[in-house]
Amino acid sequence: MHRLILLRHGQSVWNAEDRFTGWTDVGLTDRGVAETRQAAELLKAAGIDVDVAFTSVLSRAIETLHLVLRDMDRLWLPVHKHWRLNERHYGTLQGLNKAETAERHGAEQVFQWRRSWDIPPPPIEPDDPRSAVADRRYAGLARSNLPRGESLKDTTARVVPFWSEAISPALRLGARVLVSAHGNSLRGLVKHLDNVADRDIPLFEIPTSRPLVYELGADLTPLRRYFLGENGAVEEITWPTREGTGGSSSAAA
Repeated sequence: MHRLILLRHGQSVWNAEDRFTGWTDVGLTDRGVAETRQAAELLKAAGIDVDVAFTSVLSRAIETLHLVLRDMDRLWLPVHKHWRLNERHYGTLQGLNKAETAERHGAEQVFQWRRSWDIPPPPIEPDDPRSAVADRRYAGLARSNLPRGESLKDTTARVVPFWSEAISPALRLGARVLVSAHGNSLRGLVKHLDNVADRDIPLFEIPTSRPLVYELGADLTPLRRYFLGENGAVEEITWPTREGTGGSSSAAA
């Protein structure tokens, strides 16, 4: 059995302010730090160890990972950072308050931008101060790969190649893998792993800093997936039956 742990970063400053964050680099709140340290305790209590870790190039995910590894006495483990694990790029919405944006554009439109599968937000212009064009961490990235605004479908399309090129090979070698990333990049991984329907995956909630554990077979087909809770409790995850599969929506079907 192979084990994969997915961890959304702890509450960020803009989470607390109900702002669209995307590729904007913001730190954790005090609550986010506390959530993250609790995640480490849950992993230790469940007897779950880690051999290698992956994260995005955004500080809130990196900080979350370092806090977890520190509290697990695993700071010495190899850590791989990559932009493909970044949060979904929210285009011109980045930095805007979600409630105020709904008042301006209408709740239905904002819901489509936030929770649809394939509708991206309005694209950001390269000369916009909020654009990542001048950000040093993306200096080696081809302009064609630098998003201006992404749907969840777009985000999944850039995450899956990193799964195939880096994460799944580590699992196949027997490593226990921890991925510290973001709500939408992790949704993309979940969709790929479990073959979740387009209509279902945007509404799948991944709480901040609550470990999502996958137990995978030899071919990396999910055998079980669950959120860790306190006092040894787990919340099993199952998906609706997909029409024509005769079973769950997992890759095993």
